[in-house]
Amino acid sequence: MADAYRIRIAQSFAEIAAGDWMRLAGTSRAAAGVYNPFVSHAFLSSIEDSGSACAETGWLGQHLLLEAEDGTLLGALPAYLKNHSQGEYVFDHGWADALERAGGRYYPKLQSSIPFTPAAGPRLLHRADLSPDAIRTALAEGLKELARRHGISSAHVTFVPAEEVPVFEEAGYLHRTDQQFHFANCGYGSHDDFLQTLASRKRKALKKERRSALENGVTIDWLTGADLTEAIWDQFFAFYMDTGGRKWGRPYLTRAFYSLIGERMADDILLVMAKRNGRYIAGAINFIGADALYGRHWGCIEDHPFLHFEVCYHQAIDFAIARGLKRVEAGAQGEHKLARGYLPVTTHSVHYITHPGLRRAVADYLERERRDVAETHDYLLDHSPFRHGSGGERDET
Repeated sequence: MADAYRIRIAQSFAEIAAGDWMRLAGTSRAAAGVYNPFVSHAFLSSIEDSGSACAETGWLGQHLLLEAEDGTLLGALPAYLKNHSQGEYVFDHGWADALERAGGRYYPKLQSSIPFTPAAGPRLLHRADLSPDAIRTALAEGLKELARRHGISSAHVTFVPAEEVPVFEEAGYLHRTDQQFHFANCGYGSHDDFLQTLASRKRKALKKERRSALENGVTIDWLTGADLTEAIWDQFFAFYMDTGGRKWGRPYLTRAFYSLIGERMADDILLVMAKRNGRYIAGAINFIGADALYGRHWGCIEDHPFLHFEVCYHQAIDFAIARGLKRVEAGAQGEHKLARGYLPVTTHSVHYITHPGLRRAVADYLERERRDVAETHDYLLDHSPFRHGSGGERDET
């Protein structure tokens, strides 16, 4: 990287040229590196343009752009100034309560994340043709400086890939861990090949579960690309609003979001849709990366035993095997995924706390929390459904 550079703040992706962004590693299938659909310009701009994440919903863009003196984009860190902690999936409400009880002010805070998306992926983005080290360091330091400039309590970077954690730790961020459940495709030729790696009792239970999910005349369709019409999005949005309204109270994503991603990145989307009596009754949305399928959210307008597991987990495994994808990331939490072949995987976040007292308390808490996460991870692996030595025990952090 050239010695002379500057950091510019963009308040929305409308200020960032899509072509420049797509030259950053991981942000497009054309750029070098592993493509992650959630850091694509198409996804991030759709989140903002649809009104899902914007100033009115408490997500004010503060995207850090590292530029050469001639304006060439060298690196970037998507970030937001937030006045709440909703839609993040890494919970800091207790930290906010503690600081405010002590007379401090936690909000607003800086949040570097993909809104409403608990999926790990690159955060310290860099030009695919440049060495990442200096760019990553400059961006990590730049986020700290932005926090100081705003005079705010903290800056948080969530669902960070493991290789970026040391960069943030060297810059003074605190390290936090949690876990998700991912399916590892160990070169399976079919779903039956995967089932053969399970203990006999577990294998029989999953076969019975899949039969039960479809026994009321339910069939499954995979929709992607040109299949994603406005009529299909209307139906899926109805599922999302019904289930999301009962689960969260107020769903985060607008109807316009689905139209925009359907227009901008349809080939990176898989809808698994369940049909009965000639109409769709449930569906799950997934995003397709270079080597992974990312499950996001689902909804239904009819309740059927085990249908959620079939649509969200078993069908995702089928698709990953069919496409030769290395893994399925099935979203946040959910120990029920373990019995269905999804193993615990450590996730990471980093936190820069400007208030000295809060920083000490959080550092102590995170040290204990990391131990607890590691112990739980080992316990769950010991109770996985896989036969010992089958190859299914692999942990990808």
